Amino acid sequence: MDPVHDHLTTVLTNKFEVAPGDVRPEATLTELGLDSLSATELAVTLQEHWGVEVPEDAFTGESTVRDVVTRTRDLLDDARRPTARDGAE
Repeated sequence: MDPVHDHLTTVLTNKFEVAPGDVRPEATLTELGLDSLSATELAVTLQEHWGVEVPEDAFTGESTVRDVVTRTRDLLDDARRPTARDGAE
């Protein structure tokens, strides 16, 4: 199982009261009942859980579940990647 997708599903169902069956990869946040304020709240929630910087405008109503999962994974990968300051060339 994918921990990012699993956590997103949990957040959407528990915090935003989305039916679990509605959390499909192609479903947009708008289709799931989230408005722009809710999309920002989602970004903050993911940031707090994963401990990575998620821009408040990272997601829009047209972002799909797949987009949110992919963007979150990318942010996690970037956070784990060594920087030049860490001694990487």
